[in-house]
Amino acid sequence: MLRHGGKILIDQLVIEGVERVFCVPGESYLAALDGLHGSPIQTVVCRHEGGAAMMAEAHGKVTGSPGVAFVTRGPGATNASSGVHVAFQDSTPMVLFIGQVASDQRDREAFQEVDYRRMFAPLAKWVAEIDRVERIPEYVSQAFHVAMSGRPGPVVLALPEDMLSASATVGDVLPARPALPRATADDAARILEALSRSTKPFVVVGGSLWSPDASAALTAFAAAHELPVGAVFRRQDRLDNDHPCYVGDLGLGINPALAEKVKQSDLLLVLGSRLGEVATSSYSLIGIPDPGKPLIHVHVDADEIGRVYRPSLGIVATPDSMLAALNALPVPPAPVWREWTKQLRRDYEAWNAPQPTPGAVKMEAIVAHLSSVLPPDTIVTNGAGNFSAWLHRYHRYRRPRTQLAPTSGSMGYGLPAAVAAKLARPNQIVVCYAGDGDFQMTMQEFGTAVQYGANIVVIVCNNGMYGTIRMHQERHYPQRVSGTELVNPDFAVLARAYGAPSWTVTETSQFPEALEKAVASDQPALIELRLDPRALSPRLVLDLPDTN
Repeated sequence: MLRHGGKILIDQLVIEGVERVFCVPGESYLAALDGLHGSPIQTVVCRHEGGAAMMAEAHGKVTGSPGVAFVTRGPGATNASSGVHVAFQDSTPMVLFIGQVASDQRDREAFQEVDYRRMFAPLAKWVAEIDRVERIPEYVSQAFHVAMSGRPGPVVLALPEDMLSASATVGDVLPARPALPRATADDAARILEALSRSTKPFVVVGGSLWSPDASAALTAFAAAHELPVGAVFRRQDRLDNDHPCYVGDLGLGINPALAEKVKQSDLLLVLGSRLGEVATSSYSLIGIPDPGKPLIHVHVDADEIGRVYRPSLGIVATPDSMLAALNALPVPPAPVWREWTKQLRRDYEAWNAPQPTPGAVKMEAIVAHLSSVLPPDTIVTNGAGNFSAWLHRYHRYRRPRTQLAPTSGSMGYGLPAAVAAKLARPNQIVVCYAGDGDFQMTMQEFGTAVQYGANIVVIVCNNGMYGTIRMHQERHYPQRVSGTELVNPDFAVLARAYGAPSWTVTETSQFPEALEKAVASDQPALIELRLDPRALSPRLVLDLPDTN
């Protein structure tokens, strides 16, 4: 059947199993928009290309399948690059389609022309431009294959305007089904043999490719062997935080007791994660390139194993296959490290106990309350800022795929991620934590939530500053405030302008009722927390006059 390029493209997305796409419309890909008309794919129209790309990335996180975004050429592409960067550093499968100038106008600096291969080369796994309409199905299938194979990540495809509008008779292509490396029984036996020589082992989990089955297998493995398990930055949902083997996260503002235990450990078993700057406290917890202790690194990408640290044993495998192989082997007698694990858990419990900070609205109490009253499958999203330190320290994640946060540290992520998560998982409660500066990066996407009935709860933590940078200023240039103060709108009034219910919390005691009403409203809702600026982080208090 003769079809124009936009129709061919969308038909292939349907074959790939795409249920929704996130976009900001542009004249450069009108044919693709026409292809979406009447298709089974939901088109979510966003307010900013950065929001659209972050929604696509969050969709990839929460579903495990590539999120898809469409943006126009030039400024649309540059705006979307922030979401591509998140997907790259977070190892999230994603496909970004970008409109492009007509092929007969290339290399003239035509209107909004950009060389996307050069622009996105360091940010994506693969960047290509489709120059023939007949090859659209091939390129789309290849994009999904690359996004999901090995270490997952983003793919960028440019779509010349005349190519999309041209017509052709071409067949569709089978959906991408990448082969992933699987662990063997011998791999698992070597790990258990190494563990048998250890007295203070430590398991590190993270990365992507963690399905609910993989998390269940991790739970079984950790419990059977009584192993302490720590999660890397913003991967705390890999193991139920209430489990006695969960001992905390190797993130920014790490528990000092946990950091010391990592140094004291005599074997590290890393499952699925890179060992990046944050996970290693700026590469200070483990020696480079010799870790100084046995390191077993299980990762889906062979190039990642040994990239920074030389492991004593490297295994190319997915976390689920490795854990399945480990769980299939007999469990040795009671381990000698039982008390070691219990001490690590006691350290976590002490760290997790809320510590008071200044002000009438106390973030430690807010996070602890939300963590205790909402269902275990509540999805919590956040962007970047000091407000998230309370979340990382005091919230307990109890189910897989319930923590959506950028390991890249990108501001503005929480709100678009919450919208995408609610659309993908409408029966789960979705809560977005955002700082005042963080929220204003993408707050226009609250309108997207209203338009599509994404009934999220947004908690805006308002302390009138870019808190993280202010914290660094106080450490390096004390009492010399520069470029970090904010004059903010009334966020509750802003939400009501969208027709959404909202509440302003000026005392901690007001929060439980506000949260209950927000969840029950069955609408997008917003709660603004008026915070004392002295409470800069869970451990840092500014020397300012009391504002209460």
